Amino acid sequence: MVPRYSRPEMVAIWSPESKFRIWFEIEAHAADAMAEGGVIPKEAAAKVWTAADVEFDIDRIDEIERETKHDVIAFLTHLAEIVGPEARFVHQGMTSSDVLDTCFNVQLVKATDILLNGMDALLGALKRRAHEHKDTITIGRSHGIHAEPTTFGLKLAQAYAEMDRNRARLVAAREEIATCAISGAVGTFANIDPMVEAHVADKLGLGIEPVSTQVIPRDRHAMFFATLGVIASSIERIATEVRHLQRTEVLEAEEYFSPGQKGSSAMPHKRNPVLTENLTGLARMVRSYAMPAMENVALWHERDISHSSVERMIGPDATITLDFALARLTGVIDKLVVYPETMMANMNKFRGLVHSQRILLALTQAGVSREDSYRLVQRNAMKVWEEGKDFLTELKSDADVTAALDNAALENLFDLGHHTKHVDTVFARVFGES
Repeated sequence: MVPRYSRPEMVAIWSPESKFRIWFEIEAHAADAMAEGGVIPKEAAAKVWTAADVEFDIDRIDEIERETKHDVIAFLTHLAEIVGPEARFVHQGMTSSDVLDTCFNVQLVKATDILLNGMDALLGALKRRAHEHKDTITIGRSHGIHAEPTTFGLKLAQAYAEMDRNRARLVAAREEIATCAISGAVGTFANIDPMVEAHVADKLGLGIEPVSTQVIPRDRHAMFFATLGVIASSIERIATEVRHLQRTEVLEAEEYFSPGQKGSSAMPHKRNPVLTENLTGLARMVRSYAMPAMENVALWHERDISHSSVERMIGPDATITLDFALARLTGVIDKLVVYPETMMANMNKFRGLVHSQRILLALTQAGVSREDSYRLVQRNAMKVWEEGKDFLTELKSDADVTAALDNAALENLFDLGHHTKHVDTVFARVFGES
């Protein structure tokens, strides 16, 4: 976790204080269930809860772990120092994975709720800016080359739809990860009643893991981190679009450049797309965490801990980084500076070439073969590319073209409104508006 790319609310979920508080709640709720089942005295379960208002001593737990070489035992030893003799009833029939895996899933669920809030903020910004520029005409590009007119609002609507799908994926990932396992050694419940698991799961807002084999199956976590990777990829796609649009030769949109901001230590004129470049890098990191999560699926037999060191890193790092990236992209979209006049100037740079398909189709509908229509349109288009000619003027001067289409028909084919006539239909599909 790098403080530069972190936000406090998400960081707090992964703090030692938060982790040990969750461990305590798991043990205390389990003690309550055992007391109800007559396994331990009710007075003992009640005594465990006296530690609820105590601030656990992180340094003391670390000190014990240096001797025991076992983090859960270190915590339980410190808990016993607080609770007293009744602590002997804590952790009855449980194994370390019951605490560690359930806690990890609680943390991932909490982290997901923050991520969902971040996605909602991003969706709100995309929707607002999409409507603002619904009719702002710009050039669509394929292979980086002018293709046909579109609107900047449609670009943003596409980003909204993509992120809306990602939100649904994240909701599914939350459900996938929200399970609890309190099943004891090798997951057989030999020394603990399944009702304890059910009680803890209910108190923590989790589902019950059907078969835990001592550890919660890591295919769940693989799916979770893969989903974070997909979201990061979508963030990078949007960031890359902004970076391309901000290039000096394009400059159709750019990141907000605040008063006092400096773009370069050497060149005072620079206004660089630093935020979206940063997002591109952060997306690479989040995606990189998906692979070790997938490799964690293959554990030995009922349990090993080869996954443990991986998750201690990727759990905090992936969620903290993605949280920061969502917030950063929301700010970029919210303050994005858009230049409609430049969009129109860029579209007209090649003097009408963007209407070539309409001419092609009109010629075929006028009775010219597709092969000949393509040849006629292309030979005039190449004059625009190579000689700087005006496309409409060249078409009007081509006797083979005007034999099929008169000047009025040709001029009509250069109407930009043709390319925006279904924008409302697309917006209705994306935003559910009539």
